[in-house]
Amino acid sequence: QEQLVESGGGLVQAGGSLRLSCAASGRTFSSYVMGWFRQAPGKEREFVGAISRSGAMRNYADSVKGRFTISRDNAKNTVYLQMNSLKPEDTAVYYCAATTGWTTRLYEYQYWGQGTQVTVSS
Repeated sequence: QEQLVESGGGLVQAGGSLRLSCAASGRTFSSYVMGWFRQAPGKEREFVGAISRSGAMRNYADSVKGRFTISRDNAKNTVYLQMNSLKPEDTAVYYCAATTGWTTRLYEYQYWGQGTQVTVSS
């Protein structure tokens, strides 16, 4: 079983950057596809991106493509979300999650972190 803990959120001005981290405590981190999701106030949780077990494949939502980059370090049991050119509409709670399949569907992710707040001011 994986326990996931996000960090790195905060307040940033539009156009700025943040890097989120998600540390996993289990022994099988490299066997999971890792995803990032976000939830803005009053909105449903949405897919941001995912990275395959080896890191060779990545998939991004259209809204973040070209601005966000997911990476992972299996030796450190950590996945990252580098966010550049941030916009006010990126304001949300960001969650990392783990799944055994290659999917964008949030209900197919088995393990979730507690989330970290990202606020982008205009």
